[in-house]
Amino acid sequence: MFGEERKGFILQLVEERQRVDSQELCERFQVSESTIRRDLREMEEAGLLKRTHGGAISVKHVNFEPSFTEKEVSSPQEKKAIAAKAAELIRNGDTILLDAGTTTFYLFQHLAAFSKLTVVTNSLQLPRDLQLPAGIEIMVLGGSYRTGVHSLVGPMTERCLDLIKIDKAFMATNSMDLTEGLTTPNMMEADIKRKMIKRSDRVILLSDSTKVNRVSFARFAHWQDIDVCVTDAGLPQEYSDMLVARGIEIHQVDTGREEQHE
Repeated sequence: MFGEERKGFILQLVEERQRVDSQELCERFQVSESTIRRDLREMEEAGLLKRTHGGAISVKHVNFEPSFTEKEVSSPQEKKAIAAKAAELIRNGDTILLDAGTTTFYLFQHLAAFSKLTVVTNSLQLPRDLQLPAGIEIMVLGGSYRTGVHSLVGPMTERCLDLIKIDKAFMATNSMDLTEGLTTPNMMEADIKRKMIKRSDRVILLSDSTKVNRVSFARFAHWQDIDVCVTDAGLPQEYSDMLVARGIEIHQVDTGREEQHE
């Protein structure tokens, strides 16, 4: 098989699967690892894909970021169940942080059950008709507004975070991968997420299982940065095994639907 023909097949695989593994490509095309590395490098230079450790991912997937509205209609049943389970981890008197995202938006709706909380967020998409007890203080971080996703980011947001300490941070993610960790399409968003994690005593990841085996542009956390993962029953076994091996507490909700994974 000629090199250009092989690269055509590689591009087709990337677009179908969102990601490919270098070792699998070596075996599939019966070529050396150096040949595959060269193919992937040339394809990345041509803007056809993005190389990762051990393979490559679709450039469309790396850069794509759905709007809040688009996220809201994706797996709403799972997200609401995850939010309800996450609320069980909150205690009166906690200072909590809610990252911008649809699952944390649903978690916010559970805060009316508490009498005393300090809630920090960089999201401007909060339920405006929710009646909260007087003992719940809401602090919205300053920063530059990102339209579409309704989050605040930038140096001002980071400075605000430098001034506070968080008991529990509830974090959202666009993508999660066994090797690459937790990623998001926007670099400024990743910067804020990293700062949130740094300023928090306990980091709780809220993610439905549709995010697995995906990698976005900017990494904001390695798996060792996470203390708790709240997800649904569709999480692949290899992810559960990895979380257990790293000592990460897992809470899986059963929504009665099975997610399909490649």
